[in-house]
Amino acid sequence: MGGGMRIEGAPSGPVELEVSVGESARRPRADAVRNRAKLLDAAARLMADCGAANLTMDAVAAAAEVGKGTLFRRFGDRNGLLRALLDHEEQRFQAAFMTGPPPLGPGAPAIERLRAFGPAVMRHELDNLELYLAAQPPVERRCAVPGRGLRLTHLMILLREAEATGDIELAAETLLASVDTPLVHHLVRQRGMAPDRLEAAWQDLVARFTTPVR
Repeated sequence: MGGGMRIEGAPSGPVELEVSVGESARRPRADAVRNRAKLLDAAARLMADCGAANLTMDAVAAAAEVGKGTLFRRFGDRNGLLRALLDHEEQRFQAAFMTGPPPLGPGAPAIERLRAFGPAVMRHELDNLELYLAAQPPVERRCAVPGRGLRLTHLMILLREAEATGDIELAAETLLASVDTPLVHHLVRQRGMAPDRLEAAWQDLVARFTTPVR
């Protein structure tokens, strides 16, 4: 499946990339970081072509022109590879709302950042929907994923800065639940709702939580 895809600068045949252990696992060497990025890049390209459901370790190894053993040592199994891809995409989104340009990133009033956050989440997850659904953890751990915790903390900070009233933590949980990936998938792909409708609902929720009670 991936035999016709070459990565720039790759050798002509499969090779076994070095996998760091011990101290280097805590502080990866530059070559280990490059090798990991090469594998994830190959996997991301394949996934864009065939979808997350059809992504195989054999195909990724062929596309990256490495031995399959390299993939298994690096990621453990297919689920580990999907989690690594998800982590990569999540880090990109985190950088956008933590250090990126306003209104999503710093530099805009808290209320403007709140308004920008929900639509940005939905667009990001719709763009990577297959990956987010394929890498979903078991139900009992779904709310304990570190990326979700960071989003929740971010919303709580913005709600406080916007002088929202009431239970800030539950308000943040409610906002986050409204852009939950399986829910957005159900509403947009299965029920045919326009993303604009969901974005408008997010703005309504933000207004309700940040408008002082008179």
